[in-house]
Amino acid sequence: MISKISSGKDTAGLIRYLYGPGRANEHTDPHLVASWDGFAPDPGRTDNATATRKLLVADLDLHLKQARRLGRAPKHHVWHCSIRAAPEDRTLSDAEWAIIARRVVAATGIAPDGDADGCRWVAVRHADDHIHIAATTVRGDLRPARHWNDYLTADKELVAIETEYGLQQVVRGDRTAAKRPTRAEQEKTRRNGRTTTARECLRTTARTAVSVATSPEEFLTILTATDNVLVETQRFPSGDLRGYKLALKGDTNAAGEPIWYSGSKLAPDLTLPKIQQRLEGTAPQPDPGRGRPSPWHQAITTTERIPQLLDQADAEAAQAHLAAFGEALDALPLLTPQHLRPQLRQAASAFERATRSRTQAEHHHARTLRGAVRAMLREPAPKDGAALAMLLDAALLVAFAAARWHHLRHHDQQTTAAQQTQLHLQAAYDQASAAPLAALAHRKPSAPTTERFGTLVRESVPAHAQQIFDDPAWDALATALADAETAGHQPATLIRQAADQRTLDDARSPARTLTWRIHRLTQRTGPTVPAHTATDVAPSHRAQVASPAPHQSTTAEALRRRR
Repeated sequence: MISKISSGKDTAGLIRYLYGPGRANEHTDPHLVASWDGFAPDPGRTDNATATRKLLVADLDLHLKQARRLGRAPKHHVWHCSIRAAPEDRTLSDAEWAIIARRVVAATGIAPDGDADGCRWVAVRHADDHIHIAATTVRGDLRPARHWNDYLTADKELVAIETEYGLQQVVRGDRTAAKRPTRAEQEKTRRNGRTTTARECLRTTARTAVSVATSPEEFLTILTATDNVLVETQRFPSGDLRGYKLALKGDTNAAGEPIWYSGSKLAPDLTLPKIQQRLEGTAPQPDPGRGRPSPWHQAITTTERIPQLLDQADAEAAQAHLAAFGEALDALPLLTPQHLRPQLRQAASAFERATRSRTQAEHHHARTLRGAVRAMLREPAPKDGAALAMLLDAALLVAFAAARWHHLRHHDQQTTAAQQTQLHLQAAYDQASAAPLAALAHRKPSAPTTERFGTLVRESVPAHAQQIFDDPAWDALATALADAETAGHQPATLIRQAADQRTLDDARSPARTLTWRIHRLTQRTGPTVPAHTATDVAPSHRAQVASPAPHQSTTAEALRRRR
């Protein structure tokens, strides 16, 4: 069950809506299931609904009118709580909904148990799966109701109700989620023929700009250069940035003025202070030049370490790594071929929820990944697609580890978001890895060499050997082992090291997984002693890198293409 609580100042308007046809004629058989004393008039069970509605409003507003005469009436006196059952739940009876309503008004402080001066309230049911509770927040002693934190107390009571009634256990958040679009925003979006609301569109654009910017000023410059986005800044008298707000061109109010959204209205981590904290925790990157480490290989190496860091690091550091990984996903659609972008955008959108929790991130722990992502914008991925495939392979492991990390801490919404991210990353990886794996398979070593590698696989990973041989990626794995052996590595050692990085039990394609792990291992270590750093670039790779483009112009152009 989920609840939604709001306030207002028009009792008659709320009752009229609850007993009316609804915005789309969705209200059927509206009627009372409970009230403050059990004797409230029910407009749904009378021949004169209009007159009975007036009586009900007068009864609900009785204490409000008395408080007004004394000058003690609150401005927003209407308390409105809707409670909806999950789609999987059985249909509850009126009597069961009545009990649920009484428990919720008691838990929230609207009408505590045994309190004769509790507020007046009614519970109206006009659909099988939900009820609405309407109350006036003036008590019988004319004092205002004490219902602070009513959302949290109602939610806690609904958790107990779900358990006692055998209902679906709804995934609950921790109040760190981005604000959902309102119904008015959704309806406006449909009228204008768009698929996403202005708030959601601006949130995605802002997150992408953060993922590639190196300073707050550059963040705003990127947004200003983005088509269809209006930017307005606030500054202190000193000239320093104080805040910002965004609007979508064409999204206006009744007066024809742009509808502005501050960073806090887009997402909790998009306020200017939060953005400044994240950008301060970005490692500076060396200028492009010969011998400079490849940012793609640096990003791959850093990403594949995140699962281990989540297991070992403190919560604040782990949260920082998750936030930085989310930024990497935000930037990836700017760096990948067109056909991969839809899945990667969906992965970034899903993981956005997994980047925030009640744990405060210490962003300096994730400086390296942030710096590598920004450097990647100046250097295209190798044309063979292997680097992108390896990065997505490592990203899949991070999404899996993030789901586990959040699950252990009972972050239900974040766990679900990470699991959804896995699906989109898997789809993108399947597409991205097809071509480089086919190129490797085309260079399959001779039969005797392949048979020798097969013997090593049986000795090193006997439990998965047959699955690896039956895998279409076995030829690619054999080629990877042959290339490593030619470079002076020991294939048997590489197989064991690759298998020990993480269990192969849940790998969809163990041969494919081992292929990329062996690729990464041979890039990180030399044939005998470490001869290269984790981010060294092989000469063959450097030959494929095109001349870097200016950072800002590349980013702005990429953001415009996103629009």
